[in-house]
Amino acid sequence: MAPAAHVSAVRSLYKRILLLHRFMPIDLRALGDQYVKDEFRRHKTASAEEVTRFMAEWQNYKDTLQTQVLEAAGNKKLVFGCDLSEEKLKDLQDEQIGQLYELMLESTKPNRQFDIQEEGTPK
Repeated sequence: MAPAAHVSAVRSLYKRILLLHRFMPIDLRALGDQYVKDEFRRHKTASAEEVTRFMAEWQNYKDTLQTQVLEAAGNKKLVFGCDLSEEKLKDLQDEQIGQLYELMLESTKPNRQFDIQEEGTPK
């Protein structure tokens, strides 16, 4: 892929993910947005092989999230996420497993780090 086309594809995927996060509960949206921004920033200088895998995984995430948002459009109950297969877990590096664990802890805390309220909501 030509550099300009690649940059355009990365930017488009990044923006689409952030757009889909708008359908998430506000605290999960804040957590997800920060994670996406950090990961995309962290991979700016990745090797071609890493970039290919990175883009494929984030494309899968976008597709899954988009499907969940569309399915929830008719329902009042929003359900996000999916289980990781053992195969995918085995492919993760130790650092990635640590990140995944920290993300799981943060997203399941009863008192999340983010105390964000919708605009106009009294504190």
